[in-house]
Amino acid sequence: MEQAAGCPAVGGSYPQKNAEILSSQYGINLFLAGLLLTFAWAVHAVGISKSHLLSYLITLMLIQLLWMLWYLCRSCTQRRLIRDKDTHAGARWLKCGITLFAVITLILDSFKIGYYIDFSNCLSPTEGIFPVTHAVHTILQVYFLWCHAKDVIQSFKTLERFGVIHSVFTNLLLWTNGVLTESKHQLNEHKERLITLGFGNITIVLDDHAPQCNCTTTTLCSVFSQGIYYLYPFNIEYHILASTMLYVLWKNIGRKVEHHQQNKTPFKFRGITVGMISGLIVLTSTIAIVVVYLIQIGGSKIKSELALTMFYLHAIFVLALMCTAGIVALLIYRLEDRSLDNSKNPARKLDAELLVGTAAGSWLLSWGSILAIICAHSHPKYTWYNLPYSILVIIEKYIQNLFIIESIHREQEKVNDDIRTLRIVTISRGSTLSLTPLYKEIYNGRAACDGGDVPCLLKGSICGREDNGAGVAKEETSQDNSLVMHSASDFSFYSRNSVTNNKRRILKNIAAFLFLCNLSLWIPPAFGCRPEYDNGLEEIVFGFEPWIIVVNLAMPFSIFYRMHSAASLFEVNCKT
Repeated sequence: MEQAAGCPAVGGSYPQKNAEILSSQYGINLFLAGLLLTFAWAVHAVGISKSHLLSYLITLMLIQLLWMLWYLCRSCTQRRLIRDKDTHAGARWLKCGITLFAVITLILDSFKIGYYIDFSNCLSPTEGIFPVTHAVHTILQVYFLWCHAKDVIQSFKTLERFGVIHSVFTNLLLWTNGVLTESKHQLNEHKERLITLGFGNITIVLDDHAPQCNCTTTTLCSVFSQGIYYLYPFNIEYHILASTMLYVLWKNIGRKVEHHQQNKTPFKFRGITVGMISGLIVLTSTIAIVVVYLIQIGGSKIKSELALTMFYLHAIFVLALMCTAGIVALLIYRLEDRSLDNSKNPARKLDAELLVGTAAGSWLLSWGSILAIICAHSHPKYTWYNLPYSILVIIEKYIQNLFIIESIHREQEKVNDDIRTLRIVTISRGSTLSLTPLYKEIYNGRAACDGGDVPCLLKGSICGREDNGAGVAKEETSQDNSLVMHSASDFSFYSRNSVTNNKRRILKNIAAFLFLCNLSLWIPPAFGCRPEYDNGLEEIVFGFEPWIIVVNLAMPFSIFYRMHSAASLFEVNCKT
């Protein structure tokens, strides 16, 4: 009877496990089909045009829109029901970040619509339908993530698994399409720059997908065509963030959530002045370097070499500072004795996996540059700066990944920042009691006397109170001795808290500094400042096409790593 009663419970998990496996395979096949279609368009395969790729993406977005509308309608009808929530998923700052990227993506879509109107005579109708569908998809998806990113779905689980995984891979395909389009634009500019650096032996063939007709409004066409490529980095980050949030939602389907209160960790500027100022200096200088780089590169051989040298020296300095800050933070962690939180958390696990996985893109490029420097027969002067730069990129990501992963796995310290004046009770030789303010300390919920205004100093201590009865004289001596013990213990307690607060302050400044540094290092590759393209040494050693393939595959992961690291460091700063 016991086995019979247990069979349904045991067997009930198999359909859900099968649904998880089937939905994941459905998503992978969906992605692979779109990936091959994208590749076929990129290499100008016979019979494959851009309209075929856009039609496929439009179909996927429409299916996701139907699923999201169905989910939202069902949620409205069941809004009175109490639902499980994953408090770790869909943080408010993450939602604000994806909203910012989504707004810029909508501007990109409006530019694409304007571009289609100007070239409507020779463009396929799908190129006009795509940005309109994408804009509607973006608006509804952001609303969906704001309202339901924390949901732990417990009904219609099989259907929801397919709907969510479809959304994940739809966003990944849109991300891939954006990366490819932006990379082709960067590649065309890169081929033109190589001539100025003296690499004339490399065949220059521009890969142009421009419309074969004249624009109706020349000025607007120029604005739209140039503006689109400056907005693509934000569109790329939007889709990868959306896919990660949806993936966490998929992993949470059918999950049993532990019901415990999650401590809110708001971001505070207090106590991180040094880290913020240092990071803002790095951010400002990086923007200036990028502007100068984009102006100088390709102008002449001397200007291009100076631009590359300037970039490498600045990056070496910033990476060295980041390595130092990360080492200091890890040393502080080694001095602390705090346990790690090993509870099941899909969002935290995904963060750690993405950090290590996307860092591999930068490591691949760095090792390629190191091998090129070692194996090359001739070395222009500026290429030698590439060696310490590549080594520091590898080391910095090692240290930063370790710092972030350990930080998000550490149990949050329960500390109340309210500072209160602790008055030490001193017993005079007379019959009266005096209360004198002695020092300030962090108040950690230490109990006061029942019904009194004077706090008990330690467990088992004697609470000060006026006592005019007999026996006061007998207690004076014991109270004096107890007071000395209490004072020594309290000063020791204050000293420990002071050291802890200093460590926390240092860690918060380091997290703030690394946060701004990662934003700074995201800007150059995202907006076309890519020395891996422009120094030319790797193309000579590995060959032009093989190295360009490596860069085009690895660079998107390298760019995403910086933005994801910045997001993780923001969370570390809030938790510290």
